[in-house]
Amino acid sequence: MNIEAVNSVNFWNNIHTNYDRETIKVDNWLDEFSSIIDSAAAPILDLGCGSGNDTLYLIKKNKNVFAVDQSENAIINIKRNFPEVIETRTMNMLDGIDYPDNMFSIVIADLSLHYFSDEDTKSVLSEIKRILRSEGYLLIRVNTINDVNHGAGEGEEIEHHFYRTKDGMFKRFFDEEDIRRVFSEFNIFFCEEQKMMRYRSEKTVYCVGMKNT
Repeated sequence: MNIEAVNSVNFWNNIHTNYDRETIKVDNWLDEFSSIIDSAAAPILDLGCGSGNDTLYLIKKNKNVFAVDQSENAIINIKRNFPEVIETRTMNMLDGIDYPDNMFSIVIADLSLHYFSDEDTKSVLSEIKRILRSEGYLLIRVNTINDVNHGAGEGEEIEHHFYRTKDGMFKRFFDEEDIRRVFSEFNIFFCEEQKMMRYRSEKTVYCVGMKNT
C-alpha cells in the first residue's frame, strides 16, 4: 500500500470512531431516486458506506444491502449498527470490486468517487459497470469546483481539477463538463448541483443519476 493510500485509510479510520445507530441521520438526497430504489429487485451496493447514512435509508426501504468501505472502523460500526445488512467488506476500490458480474441493480457511491486520478476513476467505473446489471443504476454525489468550504482549488493540481492536498491525500472537484466526460459510459438522466452540510460547514456537490448501458 502506497503512502497516499495509508494516509487515506488512517484519515477515515480516525473519522469513523465508535457511534451508535441512533446518532446516524438519514440524508434525503436519495429521495430523488426513490422510485428507482423502490423497484429494485436485486441487491444494492453502498460503495464507500462510511457511517451508514445511505445504508440506513435503504434498510428502511427493506432493501437487500451490501456495504463496503476502505475504513476498517467504518465496517466495524456498520456490522454493529446494521445487522440487517446482507454483507460487509473492507475494500479498496483501486484493487477491484470483488463481486460477480451483473450482481447489483443499484450502486450508490455517495462522496466516494472524487479521490482518484482520471486513470484510476476509469478503472473503478469499469468495475462498477461490470457488477451492475444491464439497465442498472449508479447514483452518486461528488465534490464540485464550487465546494470552497471543503478545499476546492487548494493544493497541488496534479490533473485538471484533481489536487494533492497539504495532508498528502487526493481530491477531485467536478464541473458539469467533467461529469459528462468522466461518466460518459453511462446514460446520465439527472445532474444537479446541490447544497448539504458536512462537518458543520455547507458543502456543494453534484447529485447524479445514471443508467448502465
